[in-house]
Amino acid sequence: MWRRVIGNVAVRRQFQRALSSKAGGSGKGGDVSAAVDSMLLRSLKEHYLEVSKMTPPPKVSPPSPFEIVKGSLEGTGAVLKKSVGNEEISLFVMRLAHGGDDEDDDRINQLFLHVAVSKQNQADSLHFLCGLYPDALGIHSVSMRPKLEALEMSDDSSRYTGPSFEELDEKMRDVFHGFLEERGVNEGLFPFLQAWLYVKDHRNLLRWFKSVGTYVHENPSAEDAAA
Repeated sequence: MWRRVIGNVAVRRQFQRALSSKAGGSGKGGDVSAAVDSMLLRSLKEHYLEVSKMTPPPKVSPPSPFEIVKGSLEGTGAVLKKSVGNEEISLFVMRLAHGGDDEDDDRINQLFLHVAVSKQNQADSLHFLCGLYPDALGIHSVSMRPKLEALEMSDDSSRYTGPSFEELDEKMRDVFHGFLEERGVNEGLFPFLQAWLYVKDHRNLLRWFKSVGTYVHENPSAEDAAA
């Protein structure tokens, strides 16, 4: 749906016609700029209204005892956290690239999950980079790194973080999967994180339409042409 909203071919053709007609007319750069800015403002407003009317997914609660981190929709920090004994488990998530060719299929069906297991009084945490799917969780890497506040990892090539996960023998890989399963990190998280990402995408897109519109609206030529 997002791609259908922001990839409207009719809007692009209207824009090209406006440029052509202005170029063949007075030839004044200011007239072209005003027309284009006005068209952009109208398009941003139309798409903002269309997106704002989309029906959100049903509300889904995270598996207990994970708790939603306050303000997580507005930043790049952890989405869910929980404490078990002297451990704190933090989950960071983002959408993986869509692999299908169907432009109308904009479902979030695969997620990138970053799991950080921290212990009190220790500077480093155990980090798992995983692929999360509706029916499975796969570990891509395991490393020891400094504690993470946001979904940004510095790549210090001089620091050894561990072997490739695929280089580990099957028994050890199974034990690491069991380590996460024991802490409630499994495919059962998918429904909540899928809905959470939908809401985040929705908010970000509305904010983008609004901020670009506000920026363009400050151009006096756009205001004059839209009047």
